[in-house]
Amino acid sequence: MAQFELHSRNLAPEQVAHSHDFHQLILATCGVTELAMEGQGGRVTARRGCLIPSSRHHEYQGDGSNRTLVLDIPVQHLATLEKGSEIERLFDKPRFFTVPPALNQLTHALAHQLDQCPALQNEIAVLLLRALYMYLQDAPKQTADQLGVRCISERLDLERLDAWLDQHLADEVRVEQLAALCALSPGHFYSCFRELTGVTPLAYVQRRRLDHARTMVRHSALSLGHIAMLVGFRDQGSFSRAYRRYFEISPSSDR
Repeated sequence: MAQFELHSRNLAPEQVAHSHDFHQLILATCGVTELAMEGQGGRVTARRGCLIPSSRHHEYQGDGSNRTLVLDIPVQHLATLEKGSEIERLFDKPRFFTVPPALNQLTHALAHQLDQCPALQNEIAVLLLRALYMYLQDAPKQTADQLGVRCISERLDLERLDAWLDQHLADEVRVEQLAALCALSPGHFYSCFRELTGVTPLAYVQRRRLDHARTMVRHSALSLGHIAMLVGFRDQGSFSRAYRRYFEISPSSDR
C-alpha cells in the first residue's frame, strides 16, 4: 500500500466542508477552486497552491473545470523521508503559496505521469513533496532577477488571462488580445510571458484548451467533434492529433 495518496481530481462546484487526520497539499494545472480555512480564504489556481495541516477545518468549492492534484500526507510517514522533520514544519500553519513556473511545469508533467502510471503514485508524491520543500526553502533567498519575474507575474495576472481564455476557448485567440488585457505591447508581452511560464502564449493557450478538453472527454457524454469545437479546433481530426501528442493517448481511448 502506498504511503502517500496522490490523486488527479476535478473538484465539482459543490461546497464541501471537512477536516482530516493527515496533511494535504493542493496544486492545480488549470481551473479555479475557492478554499477557506480558519478564516483565511483564497483561490487555488495554476499559480497558487495550498498547504492544509492535519485536523484543520477547511471548506472548498471547485469551478467544475479544474484539474487538481491532491496529495494526502499521513503525518507518521513523513519521518520515513529524508528531511522529513523539515518538511513537517511546512505544515505548521495553513498557508497559500505562489507556484513558480518550474513547479507549475513539474506539476503538469507529474499529473500526466500519474495518469499514465497510477501504480507509481507514491514515488510521484515523494518527488512532488521534495520539489515543493526545495522551492519553499529557497523562496526567501530570491535574487533580484527572480524578484523581477515576480513583478512580471503580477503585471501579467495569469489568473485574469486564464479566466478570459476559459470564456474564449472556442474562439481564435491572438497574442495582441492577450497583450491588451495586460496593458502591454505584443512584443513585451510575448517576452515577459515566455520568461514567466517557460512557453509561448499560443502554446499556453493550446495546453489550456487540451486540459479542458480532457475534462470533457472523461466526464461528459459530448461527442469528440463537439468537444473539439468547444475548445477551438477546426475539426475532430486536428483535435485528436493534438490530444494524442500532448497526452500520448487518443481522446477515444482516454474516454
